[in-house]
Amino acid sequence: MEVLKLQINDNYLNLKDSYLFSTIAKKVSQYKEKYPEKKVISLGIGDVTLPLCETVVEAMKNAVLEMGTKEGFRGYGPEQGYGFLKLAVMNYYKDRNISLDENEIFISDGAKSDLGNILDIFSQDNTVLIPDPVYPVYVDTNIMAGRKILYMDANEENNFLPMPDKNIKADIIYLCSPNNPTGAVYNKNQLKAWVDYALDCGAIILFDAAYEAFIQDKDCPRSIYEIEGAKKCAIEFCSLSKTAGFTGTRCGYTIVPNALIFDNTSLNKLWLRRQTTKFNGVPYIIQRGAEAVFTEKGQKEIKENIKYYLENARIISETLSKMGIWFVGGKNSPYIWLKCPNNMSSWEFFDYLLENANIVGTPGAGFGKNGEGFFRLSSFGNREDVIKAMEKISTIK
Repeated sequence: MEVLKLQINDNYLNLKDSYLFSTIAKKVSQYKEKYPEKKVISLGIGDVTLPLCETVVEAMKNAVLEMGTKEGFRGYGPEQGYGFLKLAVMNYYKDRNISLDENEIFISDGAKSDLGNILDIFSQDNTVLIPDPVYPVYVDTNIMAGRKILYMDANEENNFLPMPDKNIKADIIYLCSPNNPTGAVYNKNQLKAWVDYALDCGAIILFDAAYEAFIQDKDCPRSIYEIEGAKKCAIEFCSLSKTAGFTGTRCGYTIVPNALIFDNTSLNKLWLRRQTTKFNGVPYIIQRGAEAVFTEKGQKEIKENIKYYLENARIISETLSKMGIWFVGGKNSPYIWLKCPNNMSSWEFFDYLLENANIVGTPGAGFGKNGEGFFRLSSFGNREDVIKAMEKISTIK
């Protein structure tokens, strides 16, 4: 009997090992062992620290009690989400004059998984255009699939907001605004240029709007569908992780407009088929909590949390401005992306901050080649730590 040799997806062998956060953890651990009496303040965290708001908790409690009754128990739910949550999302967009159909909304367990899984409906032969520096999931999921990747340079000259180049043709375009890791935010004219480019190229934009709730400037769209023509060329991904503290409870949503027709095929129908085959849906209890986010009381409570993080960002930004350090982000984003002083490399500045101020941030080099020489600070901490950290930073040379 002939023994067949199992073949693996060797595209995975092209992935680079991710040393960023493991290296940070190792360096911090070594420092704490050496100086156990010193408190290390983390401004590198990308996770929220404020708890779920009261309205969300109450809704989840009620859903648990409901599931504990014969009349209220629910088993498998619709893979694309319950109607009550889809209606809440529809109204959330309607308040911003964006009309959606219920079938265009897909409830998910967060933006990260959908950003990777959406690639199932696109051919391996497509060329992908990704910004550098970048949220790693954009790159790694396409390497796993064996696609050709082109990079657009985000840098100091363009304020880390790269614009389309008509000489470059791509099929799939990744945009993130507010951006992770840079905190940079596109305005309406800039996003209009990207929509026009995609329509001209026959490309699809995968628009990551996970941080949309942090946008305060009315000239900066919170949804790409605020731009005319976007429903014909863009899929939008959003998450309640940073908006409402759902990092540990997992819920988000993806918008796939019915107007997205490529090669005479509806992308909405392809994504529905993919989800009903490979995804069992978000738990009922979590979806009831998510529904509460969009109530009047829920919105008021989460806006207070966002206001808290934005005030932390303002404190960080104000300190950097007084020190004459160049940065982007902070105003409409929880992230501040700064240029390392004195021509330090990203890791040199990391070591310098840790050793001289007991502060931990994230080296920009971990997000791509254009991140070298830059550094990410996060406002997802408590106020006292942020104030103390800025006092320390302002005194170092």
